[in-house]
Amino acid sequence: MTGNGGPVGGGNKAAEADGVQERKASSLSELESNVEIFEVSGFVKWFDVARGYGFIIPDNGIADILLHLSCLKRDGFDAPLEGTRVVCEAVQRQKGIQCLRVLSVDNSTAIHPVERTARTHQQVSAGADWTRVKVKWFNRTRGFGFASESEGSPDIFIHMEVLRKTAIAELQPDQWVYVRFGDGPKGKMAAEVRLTLDDDRLPGTN
Repeated sequence: MTGNGGPVGGGNKAAEADGVQERKASSLSELESNVEIFEVSGFVKWFDVARGYGFIIPDNGIADILLHLSCLKRDGFDAPLEGTRVVCEAVQRQKGIQCLRVLSVDNSTAIHPVERTARTHQQVSAGADWTRVKVKWFNRTRGFGFASESEGSPDIFIHMEVLRKTAIAELQPDQWVYVRFGDGPKGKMAAEVRLTLDDDRLPGTN
C-alpha cells in the first residue's frame, strides 16, 4: 500500500539512515570532546634529525613531549638544538604526550656543539665489580642522571662526563647498563659506565 508520499517502506529506510548519521555524528562529537589540547612550554631534551623526532622537557613537570620534525616544518621551524625553548600545543595520546602545533621557538638558550664545554664533576674511586643497574632518568642537557640496582636501592649519580669516556651519547629511562661506582660527597657516584660486558678487556667479567 502506498500513500501520497510514496511507499511506506521507503520512508522507514530514510528514517533509519538519518538515525545512523545522527549516531555517527554523536559518537564523533563525544570522541572529539574527550581529546584535550593544551598549551605547554619547555626546552628540547634532544632531537635527532635522522630519526625525525625528539623530546621536549615541559616546565610544568609532566612527562616528556614527543616532537616530530614534520610538525616543526609544517609550522615553519627547523630542527632544534638541545636546550631550545619551545611553546606548543600538545595532546595526550595512547603512547604519551605529543606535540600537535609549534607556536614559538627561542634559540637563545640552545646548546651549540661548538660551544659545549666540559662540565667538572667529582672523581670517585670505582669498586672492583661491575653492577647491572636500571636508569631512572637522564637529562642530557643538564648533564646528569640517576640509576639504581633495584627498587629501594640507593640512587647512583651518573655524570655526562663519565659517559663520554666510553662514547655513550645518552641514557634512556628503564635502560639497563653496567656501572662501577664509589662513594661521593653526596652519595653513590658512577666512575665507569658500559652498555655491555661483552668486551673481554673489562675487569670483573669472568
